Amino acid sequence: MADNDDGMIDVHFHLIPQFYRDAVHEAGFMLATARYPKWSPQLALDLMDRRGIALAVASMIWPGTGFLPADQAAALARRCNDYAADLIVRHSARFGCFGLLPMHNMNAAVAEARYCLETLRLEGVGLFASYGERFLGDPFFDPLMCYLDAAKAVVHVHPAVHPSSRSLKLPWPGWLVEYVFDTTRAAVNLVFSGARERFPQIRFILSHAGGTLPYLAMRLELAPLIEASLGNLSGEGILAGLKSFWYDSALASGPQAMGALSRVAAKERIVFGGDWPFCDDRVVGEEIAAFTSPGLLARDAVEMIAWKNALALFPRRVVQFQ
Repeated sequence: MADNDDGMIDVHFHLIPQFYRDAVHEAGFMLATARYPKWSPQLALDLMDRRGIALAVASMIWPGTGFLPADQAAALARRCNDYAADLIVRHSARFGCFGLLPMHNMNAAVAEARYCLETLRLEGVGLFASYGERFLGDPFFDPLMCYLDAAKAVVHVHPAVHPSSRSLKLPWPGWLVEYVFDTTRAAVNLVFSGARERFPQIRFILSHAGGTLPYLAMRLELAPLIEASLGNLSGEGILAGLKSFWYDSALASGPQAMGALSRVAAKERIVFGGDWPFCDDRVVGEEIAAFTSPGLLARDAVEMIAWKNALALFPRRVVQFQ
C-alpha cells in the first residue's frame, strides 16, 4: 500500500442502484456479464475500508440509458444523477460521482451535463467509448464536446460492447476482450479525427489502461508513413495525443500492462481503478498488490497512481488528503 494514512482514490468504481438494475432487466437487455453483481452503499464502503480506498469516484454501468427510448432515457439519467448526488451528501468524504448522460440527442446530453456539473457539482461525467455504431470523436458528439471543453470537464470513458462485437461467434463474455477494443477504437478516433486537438480542455480518463493503446503505440505512430490518407497526421502528434489522456489501472495494474503504459502515458496521468463490484474483493486486492509490489514501480510512482495524480483531477478533494 502507498504511504498515505488517508488511503487511495479509486476513479473506476461503479454504481448499480436497484431501480437501474430493475429497468435493465425489465427491458431484457443482454449484458456484458452474466448478471449484475450485488451492490449497495454499505457493500461499497465495506470494500473500500478493507482495501484502503478513502475515496471512490463512481460511475454508472453499461448500457447507460441506451436501452431506452429518448424520453425515458433522459428521465432515467436524471434519476441516476440525483441518486449519485444524494449518495455524496450522505457520504461526502467517501464518494464522488461521474454523471450519466442520455446520448440519443446532443441537446439532451448537454442539458444533463450542465445539470451534473453546474447544479449537482459532480466530479465529472461518464461517457461510453461507443454509442450504437458511433465512437467518441464522431462529429455527432461535437455539441457535447464543445460544452465539456468549455467546462474543462473530467470525463471517464468506459467501454461498451459494440454491435460488431455482439455478432462475433465467440463464447466469451463481452468484457473479457471486446471491452478493451472498444476503448482503443474510441481513443484512436479521438486522436486521428482531430477531436482531441479541437477539444483540448477535456480531461479524458481511459479505462483499463486505454485498452490496447500501449501495445499499439508504435503502430499508430508510424501509420502516417504507411497510409497516404493519414498525411495530415504526424507520428509526434499522435504520440502527443496518446499522452494527453489519463489512464486508469483497472484490470491492468500488473507488470505487463504497466510496463507498456509507462512508455506511453505521462507518469502524472496514471490513476488507480479497481472496477468494483465487477471486480470483487479478491480481484481488487490482486490489483492493488500488483502495482504496489516491490520492484515494479518506484515508491513515488506508487503514491502518484494511488492518490496523488487523482487530486489534479479533483482539486476540491485536496483538503481530504493534506
